[in-house]
Order: sequence, then structure tokens, then C-alpha cells
Amino acid sequence: MNSKVKWRRSFRYAYEGIKYALSTQRNMKFHFFAAFIVLLSALYLRLPKLDILFILMAVTLMIVTELINTAIEKTVDLAMPDRHPLAKIAKDVAAASVLVSAVFAAIVGMVVFYEPIDHLVRSARKAEGHSFSAAMVWILLSLVILTIIVLETRFSTKGTRFRFSLLAALAFAIATFIASYVSITFVALLAYLLAFLVMLVLYDKRSRSFPSLILGGLIGSFVAVCVYYLVN
Repeated sequence: MNSKVKWRRSFRYAYEGIKYALSTQRNMKFHFFAAFIVLLSALYLRLPKLDILFILMAVTLMIVTELINTAIEKTVDLAMPDRHPLAKIAKDVAAASVLVSAVFAAIVGMVVFYEPIDHLVRSARKAEGHSFSAAMVWILLSLVILTIIVLETRFSTKGTRFRFSLLAALAFAIATFIASYVSITFVALLAYLLAFLVMLVLYDKRSRSFPSLILGGLIGSFVAVCVYYLVN
């Protein structure tokens, strides 16, 4: 067997490993989706080369550690099907590596994207010059609830895989309200961070699938933006 055939087989095996992790691991699906959104945002904001290199490094580290974590978990399950303290330690340490890389990726994202987003938000605020009134909060939340109910009754059935998360929609609608009301970009980003954490909690509890949470968040933000422009 020549080296060219070996190289092709090794590439195919690596591709099979990525495909397996992406199709079976919930966290890997989230990492790929987040990487896709981050890279699109970097292109839209036209970040400099050094910032893009840091983003690529954080994304690569995140995916690599998740692949290693999956490999360690499967190896431990094969070697020790029953519960064992050492097996638990191996899995916990592997999961800790994913957590460290996730924290690093979050810090890189906050450092790299803060100034472009701050500039974008300030420019939009100067152009519009409007904000929500306090009385519009309850109307906004009512519209979000009614929108989710209509979508659930119109498009969702028992056999439908994708549904709409009401809590995610409310969380992102409130975050959009805060972002339109305050004049400090950092506060707006914190509001969206809290909404994102709510989505992660719902995802971790497996109460809703990841697509349903994303759809709910998009619907909540969209309704908030529509109310903002209709009122002003």
C-alpha cells in the first residue's frame, strides 16, 4: 500500500470522526453553529487579520478539545462499562479541558467584538434617536407570547421536530428592549448574554431542542425590533 492511499484513508477516517461527533454530540453541534455565526460576524464587521487569527485559534481549540473529550469518553466507556471512580475522574478532566477552551473562546470574542459592536450600536442610535418607552414592555411581551402561541398552533404538531421556545423568545425580546433603551453598549451586551445563558440552561435541561431555542430567540428579537420601528 503506497503512501498516497494511506493518506487518503487517514483523511477519510478523520472525516468519519468529525461526522460522528457532529451527528451524535449535542455540544459539538452547538460549537459548529457558534463558529459559523462568529465567522460570519467577523466577515460582516471586517475585522483585521490579527483579530481573525485569534478567532480562528479559539474556534479550532474549542472543536479540538471537544473531539478529544468525545474520544476519551468513548474509550473510558469501552474499557470500564460500569461505574468507577477513576473513570469518572478521566471524564471530568476531559470535560474540564472543554470548559477551559470555552472560557478562552468567550474572552477572545468579548475582546475582539466589543469595539466594532460598540461602534455599530452608537452609529445606529445616532441615526434613529428613539428608544422604547416603559409602557411598551408589557405590549412587547404580550405580542411575543401571542406570536409563539400562534406559531405553535399553526406550524407545530406532535411529530414536528422543530418547535418554538417561549422562554427563549421572551428572554431575547427583553434583551432587545434593554439594548434599545440604554445608551451604554456594554449593558446591552450583558442583556444579550443573560438571554443566551437562559437559552443554555433550557438546552442543558433538554426541555427544548437547540433549533427550537434558536427559533424562539430569533422570533423574540424580531418582534421587539418590529415593535420598536412601528412605535417610532
